[in-house]
Amino acid sequence: MRHMGGERVDEAVAGAVALLRTVVDRDWGGVRAGRLEWSCRETAEHIAGDLIAYAGQLAGRAQNAYVPFEITLDEGTDNEGLIQVIETTGALLTAVLRTTPPEVRAFHPYPFRSANREGFAAMGVAEVLLHTHDIAEGLGLVYEPPNELPQFVLTTIFPHVQPGPDHWRTLLWATGRGDLPGRAPVTEWRWRNNLVLPTDRLTLQGVTPAAAADLSAGGDGGFVWVVGGPFEGTREAAGMVLKAYEAGVHRPESGLFVLVRKEDGLAVGGMGFHGVPDEEGRAEVGYDLVEGARGRGYASEALGALSEWALARDDIRLLCATIEAGNLPSQNVASRAGYVRATVEEERTAQEERDMDRTLRLYVRRERGTQA
Repeated sequence: MRHMGGERVDEAVAGAVALLRTVVDRDWGGVRAGRLEWSCRETAEHIAGDLIAYAGQLAGRAQNAYVPFEITLDEGTDNEGLIQVIETTGALLTAVLRTTPPEVRAFHPYPFRSANREGFAAMGVAEVLLHTHDIAEGLGLVYEPPNELPQFVLTTIFPHVQPGPDHWRTLLWATGRGDLPGRAPVTEWRWRNNLVLPTDRLTLQGVTPAAAADLSAGGDGGFVWVVGGPFEGTREAAGMVLKAYEAGVHRPESGLFVLVRKEDGLAVGGMGFHGVPDEEGRAEVGYDLVEGARGRGYASEALGALSEWALARDDIRLLCATIEAGNLPSQNVASRAGYVRATVEEERTAQEERDMDRTLRLYVRRERGTQA
């Protein structure tokens, strides 16, 4: 999957400034921008401010907070000058996106305290699309971006939003700017960048719906894989993510992660959950490694870290892994990550109530203080 973030930002900015130039002689300062409290002029300035802020975060590799700067327009800057500032800040973000390695992350608060280049690209595109919409609504203009732009935003930073029949109207609804038949109005919203969990030698990088679609279709998901990857189990798990996303039940913290080696940035396997935890706090995990990366402890290291993180959540009390009876290496992975073989009664319950295949073995890991 080729990185398209820079191209998407370019396209979004080009469409916005083309529209704004049709009303460059209008009074932007005295007109409210759609449903916002800002004027159209203030909203246009906000677009430029966000574009340069995202460029600064990513270029400066900010890790703990926003870089403490903002842009200020020269006194007397007219509407045409402001349009030029939007073009320039968009070009700066595009340049940063195109020169930033895929493994780099920088601070952004929502919701996991960081974002990669795809995340910053999607946030930049979202700011341009949504606030151009606000300005257009205030000035009585018709604005609708190309379909692939809201789709890029939705599949990258709105993984929790069920796709609708129309990407643009779905994005407007998801951000409290419109209605969708059969869905309640949105009054509060946040986008969600992908989650990344570090270990000593790896990072577990959450797979977005955009990456899942590419992986399930035979692509690389935007990752650079070791020879032989990704393994078929990872592609199947990506298909599960995509199915959950299309049904509106996908949650990024209960999805798929790709295991990326810190030493060279290569992806070596996949690991994650088979869906959100049930009402009893039970969640099932699965994992695989590319054949050439096996035997080095990567899977145990990743599973241990993922399990520690999961069991610290309020909604998970028990983690389960079903493993083929003859797959001793996979059973050893689970054991090294703190899992134990389930009791005979637990396996019987899983077979009878959860349709677990009788040829499989059930391994479990419980939250601390929980008895079998």
